[in-house]
This record gives sequence, structure tokens and C-alpha cells, in this order.
Amino acid sequence: MEQRHLGRTGLRVSRLGLGTLTWGRDTGEREAAELLRTFWEAGGTLVDTADVYADGGAELLLGRLLDGLVPRRDLVIATKAGSVLDPHRRVDCSRGHLLAALDASLERLGTDHVDVWQLHAFDDRTPLEETLQAVDLAVSSGRARYAGVFGFCGWQLAKAATWQLAEPARRTRIACTQMEYSLLQRGIEREVLPAALDLGVGVLPASPLGRGVLTGKYRHATPAGSRGASEYLAPFVAPYLDETARRVVDAVGTAADGLATTPLHIALAWVRDRPGVTAPLLGARTAQQLRAALSVETLTLPDEICRALDDVSAPVHRYPDQDWSTL
Repeated sequence: MEQRHLGRTGLRVSRLGLGTLTWGRDTGEREAAELLRTFWEAGGTLVDTADVYADGGAELLLGRLLDGLVPRRDLVIATKAGSVLDPHRRVDCSRGHLLAALDASLERLGTDHVDVWQLHAFDDRTPLEETLQAVDLAVSSGRARYAGVFGFCGWQLAKAATWQLAEPARRTRIACTQMEYSLLQRGIEREVLPAALDLGVGVLPASPLGRGVLTGKYRHATPAGSRGASEYLAPFVAPYLDETARRVVDAVGTAADGLATTPLHIALAWVRDRPGVTAPLLGARTAQQLRAALSVETLTLPDEICRALDDVSAPVHRYPDQDWSTL
């Protein structure tokens, strides 16, 4: 699999990543092992997890699979800290919480370092400089090699990345940002993507297949066993089952027919090759699904197909992006 630099750093990662959101909850050890082996055998290196996925279960499961199944040195392990499973406070990016969370992650993963450590949310109760000092300490101590953020809006990303660039000899560059990005969700293009491009921050798109909707499997009904049929995940899929989404899904299907490929490949190739994108993260439920997604490696969309998909999925921002007087 082709490798790309993570933002403006020397770290190279596979241009498709493997997500572990369901590991330890809906995905058991046998299924996770098959997913990880399939990904590794295809040349994949970037594996993304978080300390709150399955309340630590995802990290624990990944840790059990390292070395015994896949050599630790062959993977780029990315995890997150800052989210808390507390209804009264969903975010805690204080220095004490972050560093304790990192130590707990390392113990669950069975490793002495993570390759990419990401702030899981912006904490408006904690001074940003305190949060970023924790990032610097994690890297300077060797417990993390690179740093990133998750879910930061444009100004938050710009503020954090600029702060870290102010004294580069002593601070850790923000290497990446992770946000949802697909033909059904292009809101990132308003402010986050321009900021990332300007600051040299790599983008890791989550839900690159529009929560599964862009595969076309929901065009006529909700398949049994799909996320849309799950009581837990159905509300996650539902926003992308409206008429606007249907037009995009139909266009993706038309493009797939024209290129003799699948809607999955069209949607994934589109987001993979967008400016600023380093690696979309795949949330496959089965090894069969993962193999189908990984086979997109040889596909590059023609310019005319990209333009058609851009047009049909164009987000409506209006003010202040458009002149209000012409609306």
C-alpha cells in the first residue's frame, strides 16, 4: 500500500487506516485478529483507537494482538485521550488527566510508546497552554512520538497548531487532525481543511463512507445485520438516509457503473485523494468488508468523475461564504 507523510512530519503511514471504534464491544477478539491480519498483509500500518472505545476494551484487545499476531514495529499506533465517560463532564484535557490517561493506554496496549497521541476533544475549561504542555511532556518523555487532535473546529485547530509552532525547538508540532469527511459530510472544507492545509496538518477522515451509506446498501432497504439495523448505531446512520443523501448515493452508483467498479471504491477513492488528506480510517465490521475496501488501492478517479461528484455533493455554506444579497 502507498505510504504518505503525516502532515508536515517525517512519519510515513499507509494511505488507508484501520479504525477500532467497535473493538471490545461489537467486535470480538477473533474478528479483530482477522481484521488486523488482513490490514497488515495488505501493507496497512496506521491503526487508530482511543482510551474510551469500549471503556478501554479496544486498546486492551489491540494490545493482546500486538507481537503475537502482528509485529509492533510494523504498525503506527494512534490513540486518544481527553474524553471521559462522565455525564457531568465529557471532556478533561487537564495535564493530570491526560498524562494519567496516556500511562493507562500504554499499559493496556502493552507498549512503551504510542506513535500518534491525539487530543480527543477541545476542552474550554482547561487553558490550552496547559493541555499542550502535557502533549510536549508526553513526547519529550518518549511515551508518544507525534501529536494530533480530534474534532477541533477551524479556529481551535489553528490556535493549537500555531501555539505549537511559536517555539518549534521546544514544542511538538500538531501532525494531524481527525474529523468526519465524506461525500455526505463536507463541512470540514469550510474552515478545518483550509487551516490544516495552511499549517501542514494531515487530515485523517473518519466515516469516509458516509457511515456506510455511500456503499449503496441502504438504497432500497436497511439490511439485517447492518449498523442501520442496530439499535445502538441506527441513530448514527439515520441522518444520511434523507433525499439529499440519496442523490449523492445515486451519483456514486452511476460513477461506479461507468468505471466497472463498486460504489464503495468510488466514495473511498474520492476522499482518499482530496487535498490535505493523509489516510481515511476504515471501520469495517468483517475481514470481507475490509478486503473489499483495501482493494481500492489501484483506483484513481478520472478528473471528470471527481468534478461530477464535487458538484452533486457540494455543501451549502451561504453566509459568510457567499454574498447574502444574492441568496
